[in-house]
Amino acid sequence: MVMKPRDRIDYSAMVDRETLKLPDGKRIAVWVIVNIENWDVEKPMARTVLPPPGGQVHLPDIPNWSWQEYGMRVGFWRFHEALTSRGIPATLSLNGSVCTQYPRLAQAAHDAGWEFLGHAYHQRPTHLIEDQPADIKATMDAIEKFTGKPPRGWMGPGLTETFETPDYLKEAGIEYVADFPMDDQPFEVKTEHGPLVSVPYTVELNDIPMMVVQHHKAEEFYDRCMDNFERLYQEGEDSARVMAIAVHPYISGTPFRIKYFEKVLDEISKYDDVALWTGGQVSDWYKSVT
Repeated sequence: MVMKPRDRIDYSAMVDRETLKLPDGKRIAVWVIVNIENWDVEKPMARTVLPPPGGQVHLPDIPNWSWQEYGMRVGFWRFHEALTSRGIPATLSLNGSVCTQYPRLAQAAHDAGWEFLGHAYHQRPTHLIEDQPADIKATMDAIEKFTGKPPRGWMGPGLTETFETPDYLKEAGIEYVADFPMDDQPFEVKTEHGPLVSVPYTVELNDIPMMVVQHHKAEEFYDRCMDNFERLYQEGEDSARVMAIAVHPYISGTPFRIKYFEKVLDEISKYDDVALWTGGQVSDWYKSVT
């Protein structure tokens, strides 16, 4: 019998939990996720900034494909400079095909010591993948061939999963997932092959819904991230919290948005009792204290 999310994830009220403590008196762990998507120019785009003429999808969709490609050519390198110059580790969520189609980008992330997180082989909804185990394997193999080790974490494209996905991931050797943005602390996801750790991800501190869907001005990114951080920092005095910041190079890597991402990094970096971690580090910590 296939388990559904309520079968896999036990309900837990924050006020009823045991206290979680980060090492060295830290209050909050912040992980930055740089999402790298490889869009197929021969298929409809994953999302659009320009509506198709007449409301009809036309292929190839050159302007919207080019919008995404800007992130690969220009936007990513703003992220790279912002993070490496501040000594902040990032988690690179990438399609496995990025390793072969954009090796310059993948090498820069690897040289910077960023963690590679599996994000399927191509950017398409999990529901359209005919053979999920094969796609997971192809993604993990591509990352292992490039970096020397397979990814420990996974995020479905657009956070998509089928009911069977967690079982496939755990069986393949994945340790943690970021597909369940429902908490400020990690938790266990049951599978047929043992538990996965769910590391808190975000759909609110994420530039896709914020900028592309909700159409906020660029400074909303800074305001929202810092308001969120301040509250979690306050609550983290009693029990540790985890905060995710999710960015895409074709959105936050633009000239008129990048400074707000940099301002968030600068503000958070001022705190000595904040852990700037990767997803794998968050997962390791959670397993060590539970």
